[in-house]
Amino acid sequence: MNWRAVITGFLVEVVAGLFALALPGVGHAVAGLVGGFVAGYMAGGGLLSGGWHGLVAGSLGGLVLAAAFGLGTTVVGTLGLGPLGPFLGGAVFFVALAIAVLMALDSALAGAVGGVFGDSGPRDRGRY
Repeated sequence: MNWRAVITGFLVEVVAGLFALALPGVGHAVAGLVGGFVAGYMAGGGLLSGGWHGLVAGSLGGLVLAAAFGLGTTVVGTLGLGPLGPFLGGAVFFVALAIAVLMALDSALAGAVGGVFGDSGPRDRGRY
């Protein structure tokens, strides 16, 4: 597992996701595709390796997104709805988690493409 590729792909997804706010829906899908491609390209090694690294990068981004939405909705819901706020936050978390799984799939597909074009140099790249 090339964690450098995964973290870089995740960060690309986050930065591209911030710019994607200008194009809701379409922009976030493109952010997942670009981040997955970057993770797969950096990992190299072909379809499976690139796809796996893209999937992990997309899943990491999706989990962070789901946790942030769930926590934010819980806090805001608690202020507005009192004891029903955590229920609303939990519901939003599970919906965001389902969306995150779907977004991880496009990252995996783009990662597989990136893995084909990526560097498949020496497997031992040191400790980074």
